[in-house]
This record gives sequence, C-alpha cells and structure tokens, in this order.
Amino acid sequence: MSEPSQSILRFEGVTVEFDGAPVLTDLSFEAVEGESRVILGAAGSGKTVLLKTSLGLVKPDRGKVYVFGRDLTGLREKELFDIRSRIGMLFQEGALFDSLTIEENVAYPLMYQKAIHCPPEQIVPKVTEALEFVELGETLEKFPSELSGGMRRRAALARAVVTNPPLLLCDSPTAGLDPITSHTIMTLLIKARDVARTTTLVVTHRYQDGNLIANFRYNSEQGRLEPARNGARRDVRTTFMVLQEGRLLFEGNQDQLEASKDPYISKFVKRRE
Repeated sequence: MSEPSQSILRFEGVTVEFDGAPVLTDLSFEAVEGESRVILGAAGSGKTVLLKTSLGLVKPDRGKVYVFGRDLTGLREKELFDIRSRIGMLFQEGALFDSLTIEENVAYPLMYQKAIHCPPEQIVPKVTEALEFVELGETLEKFPSELSGGMRRRAALARAVVTNPPLLLCDSPTAGLDPITSHTIMTLLIKARDVARTTTLVVTHRYQDGNLIANFRYNSEQGRLEPARNGARRDVRTTFMVLQEGRLLFEGNQDQLEASKDPYISKFVKRRE
C-alpha cells in the first residue's frame, strides 16, 4: 500500500475581498506532491488572485492557506520570503529585468533569496544548467530585448526552476504565443514536473495546454513528450479546476470535466474525439 502524497498547497475556506467585493469566495482545495492543477475560468474569475494568495502576496479576509504544511496567516515578511524561496513563479509576460543579462536574470533568486543558501561558486553552474534545461544555453550574455517572445518566456521559466522549487505557479504561460512556441513551453513545464516531481499550478485559457499536462509525460531518454498510457497515465496526476466569479465551480479529472453539462464549463472545454 503506497504512502499518501505530501500536501504542498492547501486552501481552507479562503475568501479574498477587494474594496468589499469578493474576488475569491470560500475556496477550498489541496494540491499534493507531483500533482498538476489546471485552473480555468473567465477573465476576472480570480485565477491570478489564487496564485498571488498562494505566494502570500494577497492575504485572505477569511480562511487559511497552508504551503508546505505552514499556515501563511500571520507570518512575518521574512518568514514569507523563506517560503517564497521554495516556490517558482512564471509570470504571464515573463517579467524579466530589462537591464540585466539573461544570466543575471536567472541568477537573481540564487543571489538575493537568502533562504536558498547557494554558495557563490555554484551560481553559474546552476544558471547554465537551468538555461540548458529550457534549451537556451547560448543566451547567457544576451539581454531580454535581444530574444523573441517565446525565448523570453523560456528564460523566465529557467529563472522559475533554477532553485528546484517543489511548487511551481504559472500564470497563463502560453498567452500571446504561437502554437509551436506554446507547445514548447508546455513541454518544458511537463519536463519540470516529471524530472523533479514538481507540484504545478497552471492558469490558462487554452484547453489544449491542460490536455497536454493530463495526457503526456516527458521521456528523458528521447527528449520529448510521449502519450502517458496505462500505468504511466496513473502517474500523471492532473486535476482540473474551474472558477466562476471567485467560486470553485468544478474540481475533478479530465473525463469528469468533459462530461459536465454546465454551460459555463463548456466554454472552456474542447472535448476529445
């Protein structure tokens, strides 16, 4: 009998209000080690606020948020910094520093997040490894302005994973990218999940992104995605969540999602043939 998976992120009855208006309402869920969660919903449904609340950047008006088993409620900023050092964040537009080289951008969390305790002599090797992980090993001395949009997004992903975080939060990682580049980004996210057993939350408007996460695994020997069949598919634990005006309307697997008759959910689902 297998041991239960470790809890990485848990919301218990979380409500967040801005100027008295609810943005998240009584939200409860739990993400465990190695699990992927695909978060769907219309603009303004609270998806990005959910990620910010997970980081402790937004404090709940009611309820509790547990990250790595610790209750974020009431923690001092220094304690929050220590927890955030174990969370990778891929922002929608990458959020790279324009004045820093790609090497300096990726090195930033290693150099300035004290809780990581990275010896100076290990910074360059770790940065190089992270950039090679996203197939950008030749870009260390370039600036963000010298890269394409897709390459900047991959560099941002390298910065998010350079610390080997057990939790990775992604805000619309393929927004504004062409289909080929979007597929590359999703391949890299699945690679991070399967190579490091990273718990991943992905906010997306693209159902095909969730479909890749749920049905494919990364083959390290081949260096590409392959369908997760039979036992391998059971190892790829993916949960879909649909938010509507800050409330959790749906939580379940892909088959349950596609079987839903709810007209709001149907807006985000492209059923498989």
